[in-house]
Amino acid sequence: MVANLSLDKRAPLLDVEAVRRDFPILATKVHGYPLVYLDSAASSQRALPVLRAVEEYETHSHANVHRGVHALSQAATAAFEGARERVRRFINAASVKEIIFVRGTTEGINLVAQAYARPRFRAGDEILITGLEHHANIVPWQMVCEQTGASLRVAPINRRGEVPFDEFVSRLGPRTRLVAFAHVSNALGTVLPVKRMVDAAHSQGAVVLIDGAQAVPHSHVDVRALGADFYTFSGHKMYAPTGIGVLYGREELLAAMPPWQGGGDMILTVSFEKTTYNDLPYKFEAGTPNISGAVGLAAAMDYLERLGIDAVAAHEQRLLELATAELARLPDIEIIGTAAHKAAVLSFTMKGVHAHDLGTILDAEGVAVRTGHHCAMPVMTFFGLPATARASFGCYSTEADVKALVSALRRAREVFA
Repeated sequence: MVANLSLDKRAPLLDVEAVRRDFPILATKVHGYPLVYLDSAASSQRALPVLRAVEEYETHSHANVHRGVHALSQAATAAFEGARERVRRFINAASVKEIIFVRGTTEGINLVAQAYARPRFRAGDEILITGLEHHANIVPWQMVCEQTGASLRVAPINRRGEVPFDEFVSRLGPRTRLVAFAHVSNALGTVLPVKRMVDAAHSQGAVVLIDGAQAVPHSHVDVRALGADFYTFSGHKMYAPTGIGVLYGREELLAAMPPWQGGGDMILTVSFEKTTYNDLPYKFEAGTPNISGAVGLAAAMDYLERLGIDAVAAHEQRLLELATAELARLPDIEIIGTAAHKAAVLSFTMKGVHAHDLGTILDAEGVAVRTGHHCAMPVMTFFGLPATARASFGCYSTEADVKALVSALRRAREVFA
């Protein structure tokens, strides 16, 4: 069985054909075939309301923010700070001071690693992650360990692609200073029991960072209900532009952290002798921000809420169940990652065929999937694989897309046979 993050069986049906009309790129043809876009976990497409919001800002309101008294600067500032408030409401943060705009999840994790962990951790301290993590939630902690003498520990996964809770808890201890894990695995779609994991980490006095890149597009996320100390995600995986993301941090933690980068806007006063840093959230936003990206992110959140996140989640879950059943019937296909709780990601291999070759044949049929290690090489190593093919669904995905994937896989089997 597969289950989504917060699937509501009573959720209304999504009018997917109406949704698809909001995404003009889906009318594209690839090699003469209609585009079947099954790579939303890597980067989702943009809806017309998002594109129009960015265009409206760029054509009528663009100027630098926080620095001008003229009308355009004030309009740009209002749009940018309005986007911050929109994010606050979307994830239920307590204050806009807790919303830091970053380039994406990777930058959010690195900010916490360098501004929270590096100044505090010492030899003997431990950082705990899981065996499911994206490289962005591994490498920054390895860097901190090299810089501070702290140790990195890893909670293992099982053959279903789950993190057994008892294995996770057994690696917590009095030396655990920080725990970092994905809400949803990008490589396998596994949904982790984040609330239980947060509570267990807090019982040992550890601070928790959650990588929410694959969760926020598919489920309601309430950072206060989860008890997250830090939660970070990217706009481009939730129908917003690239180059914009969010780091949520509890205000008391952010207030005690030094800035990560220096420059304009993160200061109050500067002299050659001393600099006084700005208040939250600006202390962590050096330089000119991605203003249009923030505007697009706010528009994407508006769009998702108009569709109804429960309706989107239920729709994606139906597709995941259908695709799982259909691929399980195909000869020589093995599904990698069979956790009891999954989001809209399906990783698989074809016997005797490298994932890149498989992806090339699928592309020739107009079907776009991701192939490779998915920036999760330790996951691939665990399963003894160089790579998988990964189909991932979004609000615009359809049963016809699943049918096209199955047909293209049959064609690939013929080619390689």
